Formats: sequence, structure tokens, C-alpha cells
Amino acid sequence: MFAKVSRFIGEVKGELRKANWPWESDPKIKGFRKFKELVDSTVVVLIATVLLAGFVALWDIVHAQVVFFLTSLGGIGR
Repeated sequence: MFAKVSRFIGEVKGELRKANWPWESDPKIKGFRKFKELVDSTVVVLIATVLLAGFVALWDIVHAQVVFFLTSLGGIGR
């Protein structure tokens, strides 16, 4: 069993070495410049999340008002 776990961990390490990580591997680059791609991607995700949340909130308000209006016509909302 330990041999299987050890082999699995070795394979995982091998696959992680093949991965393309979102930061510079050049040791000369330091500070935030090293993580430029990572920071840019994070900003894009945050902006998209805020825009999507605003869109969903807007449509929630619109639909709530429509339902309130329709239920007030029939006297159900009283």
C-alpha cells in the first residue's frame, strides 16, 4: 500500500512540473512583476464577478417589481 501511495505522489510531482504556472520563472524578476499574469487574471475574475452580481441583482429587482405589480392587480397581495 505504501508503494502505491509513494508512486502516486511521484506521478503527481511529475505532472506538476509539467504545468504552466501563472508567474515568471525567471529568477531575475522580483516583486509584483513576477506575478503580473496572476494579478491580471485575478483582476479580470473580480471584475467579471462584480458585473455578473450586478446583472443578477438588477434582474432580481425587475422581476420582483413585476411580480408585485401582477399580484396587486388581482388583489392577492393585500
